[in-house]
Amino acid sequence: MTTEPAPVPPPPAAGPLVARTVALEDPGALLSLLPGHVSPEAISSWVRRGEGLVGWGRALVFEAGGPQRFAAAQEWWREVVSRAVVRDDVLLPGTGPVCFGSIAFADDSPAGASLVVPEVVLGHRGSHFWLTTITQGSSLPAVLTPGPGEPPAAPREVAFADGALSGAQWGGAVAEAVSRIAAGEMDKVVLARDLEVDATDPIDPRWLLQRLAERYDNTWVFAVDGLLGATPEMLVRLEKGLVTSRVLAGTIRRTGDDEHDLALAASLARSSKDLEEHEYAVRSVADALEPHCTSMNVPEAPFVLHLTNVMHLATDVAGVLADGTTSLGLAASLHPSAAVCGTPTPVAAQAIAELEHMDRGRYAGPVGWMDASGDGEWGIALRCGAFDPDDARRLRLFAGCGIVAGSDPDAELAESDAKFVPMRDALEAL
Repeated sequence: MTTEPAPVPPPPAAGPLVARTVALEDPGALLSLLPGHVSPEAISSWVRRGEGLVGWGRALVFEAGGPQRFAAAQEWWREVVSRAVVRDDVLLPGTGPVCFGSIAFADDSPAGASLVVPEVVLGHRGSHFWLTTITQGSSLPAVLTPGPGEPPAAPREVAFADGALSGAQWGGAVAEAVSRIAAGEMDKVVLARDLEVDATDPIDPRWLLQRLAERYDNTWVFAVDGLLGATPEMLVRLEKGLVTSRVLAGTIRRTGDDEHDLALAASLARSSKDLEEHEYAVRSVADALEPHCTSMNVPEAPFVLHLTNVMHLATDVAGVLADGTTSLGLAASLHPSAAVCGTPTPVAAQAIAELEHMDRGRYAGPVGWMDASGDGEWGIALRCGAFDPDDARRLRLFAGCGIVAGSDPDAELAESDAKFVPMRDALEAL
């Protein structure tokens, strides 16, 4: 992406943002507090193991497209919070005014960038719980009493169909990518595929979020402007000057047999193909963060991260922020990483455009939240689906795999099927 400065968007016409944060007694599980009868676009979430943020409503929304979308979104948020009236009785990361965001993978995607400021935000961190109410005007918004929402109904008669490519066609795209790698055009490329979902009735996003949180508690369960899922990958976190990023690349499917899975984990940690893929991803993250950080720490070897359905090679990269970049600005510098694009990045991005035959939209782009100080958490939108903005009965699911010289098309197709499992399972009735 370009680093040229974007023009500062005009401030909201309806007046400054007014935010009020108050402490709460434990109100219960965050996701259970989301109200029913709210459109998927009006539900926001960033929750892991019960902690995080949820929100609903749309006090402010910002959208931008093209190569400048990151910079335009960051400048818009800076302008909004510079004019905001804030009363914050809690003073923790994620209190006060907060925006949730998701950014398209490609510069030319119609999905662009979307920042949503909810009307209501509930937060949980350690022993602290809080409520933020947000509006525009000249007076503090009222304090609400949160309570459990109406239980969500299970999706009915869900059908899945191939998206842009069938499994066989996508396997052919993988074979073509391997041929290009063998010819020396690139070292790695990440190829994604999609599935179309149709249900009889509108799908309640709360059902999906609650199922994902129950089954994949080691992931960040997110929802932003109609995009939702459970990502295991923290692209970047910024908190009080500390920058951290978790890199995942290299995957093997779990069997459910603990002893066998331990043996598979050991084989993953020794796999030259997966270690090569992981090394590319770690190098790209460290190189992107280095201009913004001091005291960088990059472990020499990855560890194996165990998730419910798969295992990944993982590395945590850390540093100390050396400039005034926001968490979204750091996410911009990291996107697209080798973990979701490939190396060299321009060549891999061109191969993606030629071989996938679809617009990824906001799949594999940054997704997360940011507070008024610029601190926040941005993951990569993986294991996810996007609601059709005109029909809540329809979703597109996405999954992708890293392709390197040793990749086998059949094995990659099986890996992509494994990555569809979280969203497919969440769409099933209990």
